[in-house]
Amino acid sequence: MHPVARALLLSLLVVIGGFVAFTYWSGTSWQRYPRLVPSQAVGTTGVIDDAAIASKIKAKMVLDDYVQARSIAVTSKGGTVTLRGVVKSVAEHDRALTLAHDTAGVTSVVDDLRVDKSEG
Repeated sequence: MHPVARALLLSLLVVIGGFVAFTYWSGTSWQRYPRLVPSQAVGTTGVIDDAAIASKIKAKMVLDDYVQARSIAVTSKGGTVTLRGVVKSVAEHDRALTLAHDTAGVTSVVDDLRVDKSEG
């Protein structure tokens, strides 16, 4: 093979290889065949948000040393959280309300907690 033809062929291969590499990494070509498809959220945001809020509050109560989480039921609907149950002291009552109020996504807290007077 003639040296000039070999140089031309090699130059052409380098240019084509560079073009293919550039279009691959820049994403400008082959838009019909994307390499990565972003995940889409499923349309159940209201149910999951309420469950997530109630779960976060319950988890905070389980990890808290002053609140007996087993004696408190937590429900959530549209950002409004309801706490039901019996607590042993006013301090435990106030701490449960504070944990609920300080959770992201909570707009209001309905207090249905009773303080057990017999444990006094």
